[in-house]
Amino acid sequence: MGMGKYQWFIFYLCGFGYFLDLCWAQAGGLVGSAIIQELGIGTDHAGDLSTAFNTGLTLGAFTWGLLVDIVGRRWCFNITCLIASVFGFLVATPSSYGAICFYYLLVGFGVGGNIPIDATITIEFLPKNHRWLLAALSTFQPLGTVFASIIAFCVIPSHSCGADLPSCNTGETPCCTKDSNIGWRYTMIILGGITFLIFLLRFVAFRFRESPKYLLSKGHDAKALDVLYSVAHFNQRPQPTLSIDDFRALEFEDDSIGSYNSDVPINGGQHEARPPAVREVLIGGFSQVFGHLRGLFKDKRNAYLFTVLGVAYIADFWSFSVVGYFLPLILRDKGVDAEQSTADTYRSYVWIYLPGVTATLVAARFMEIPRVGRKWSMVVSAGLMGVSLALYQLVDSIPANIAFNAMEYWFQSLYNALLYAYTPETFAAPFRGSACGMLSTLGRIASIIAPIASTHVYNGSHSPGVLWLGAGGAWISMFAIALLPGDTRGKQAF
Repeated sequence: MGMGKYQWFIFYLCGFGYFLDLCWAQAGGLVGSAIIQELGIGTDHAGDLSTAFNTGLTLGAFTWGLLVDIVGRRWCFNITCLIASVFGFLVATPSSYGAICFYYLLVGFGVGGNIPIDATITIEFLPKNHRWLLAALSTFQPLGTVFASIIAFCVIPSHSCGADLPSCNTGETPCCTKDSNIGWRYTMIILGGITFLIFLLRFVAFRFRESPKYLLSKGHDAKALDVLYSVAHFNQRPQPTLSIDDFRALEFEDDSIGSYNSDVPINGGQHEARPPAVREVLIGGFSQVFGHLRGLFKDKRNAYLFTVLGVAYIADFWSFSVVGYFLPLILRDKGVDAEQSTADTYRSYVWIYLPGVTATLVAARFMEIPRVGRKWSMVVSAGLMGVSLALYQLVDSIPANIAFNAMEYWFQSLYNALLYAYTPETFAAPFRGSACGMLSTLGRIASIIAPIASTHVYNGSHSPGVLWLGAGGAWISMFAIALLPGDTRGKQAF
């Protein structure tokens, strides 16, 4: 059917899922200082908001990654955005730090499923000659980061307490009141509204049909054909020539190759009639729900791919999590950020993340270059990401901070766009979402552990060890990618 209106709708709606992933991640860092000041949170709990969100992302990636192969793409596609929007609104309501962290964890739970779900859906509707759009999906991630930064820049500085005001929880006056510090709540409400609008676009404005490849993997041949006919009608294209008789002919061929009858009569030709034991019911139910994972771990090729990509995801997320956590601390100890106002800080975020949009477009182009393709583009971009992290030791001013941060984020965006595109291509439809979700889960876990594990290396303004840990993670990810088999250009696991 080619690339029609339906496929473009899928691309943009899935792109909005990528948009939300980094939009909400960026928002936590933007509002964190305002929340800490208003509620009087100590430095020992200042990172709890980020930890809660990352925990939600981890749980979401694992849960939704499995569910997309169990209950289907359609409901997961819609529910994740609904969950994120509802709890996004709720984040703005309480004045308890524990409640705020809990609601933000649930936002992360909803958002965490977007990348494995949206990548899976996109590849299953794209024609082969448009698979470069898988990398272009990641363009929405830096756009999400920039959007959150712009909202914060417009709202928070003009609706925040003075930097010298203490929390009203200390009993001192004057203090930072809720009404004078409403900017971070406005930010959460605006992002919650944007997320709800995306949910409405997915669920109401556009009728998403279940993926035909998912339906085929579950044996629903007629429903899969119905989706093909519906998409062709939506695109105003001729009806497909594929019919249910074609599937029946294939099944007849499979049956005629050879099979055995497991329904063997016993007791003199009489079948034993007995109720199934509880153990059999439990095992049978578990196998029915999670049986699709057998193809992922029993096949040597898939097991090898999952292992190598698992190392790549863990090292990649480790890398940018270590540096993302410690760079602001290193710069603060150098006295660099003391020169910036709140508005200047948010403006800097825009300059840092906006160039990342071009990186994902470059990734989409590199995917289709012969003898370069996905694999070697990932190797080069991961290596340069590590180099840019190591060079960050040269930063000693605000312009240098913005320039080097933008460079690192550019290579990070290039690498991740290619990695997120390669992953769904290499696994078959019955366990594609589960593989993507579990790999994303491994990365999310690494992003939680990395800052904690690296704490003892941090040594104030002189902390090259932290930067080398971040660069080393990028280079380990690079070597793992180099161990992958041939490129997926022009191929796809079914």
